[in-house]
Amino acid sequence: IDMDTIEVSNLNRQFLFRQSHVGQSKAKVARDAVLKFRPKINITSYHANVKDPDFNVDFFKQFNVVLNGLDNLDARRHVNRLCLAADVPLVESGTTGFLGQVI
Repeated sequence: IDMDTIEVSNLNRQFLFRQSHVGQSKAKVARDAVLKFRPKINITSYHANVKDPDFNVDFFKQFNVVLNGLDNLDARRHVNRLCLAADVPLVESGTTGFLGQVI
């Protein structure tokens, strides 16, 4: 779930994106890139805001684990709250500048 599109500045820090992807949905390009090396898995990409009402507790309950790579602190806290409410483990990999956190 990501509402952003790929910018040139993303290319030096996100290994799934290439120059040809600039302007495209981050969620869709990431899905397509992962499927190239794991073609038999099922991934649904959402070009949307993770804080949209569609992504509620019931949405998160369908997962065994949630992997999070958001750089927006408010969105990261939102996903954390939903995972807690859904009783789903969250693997957080976002950073804040030079700060990071492992739980």
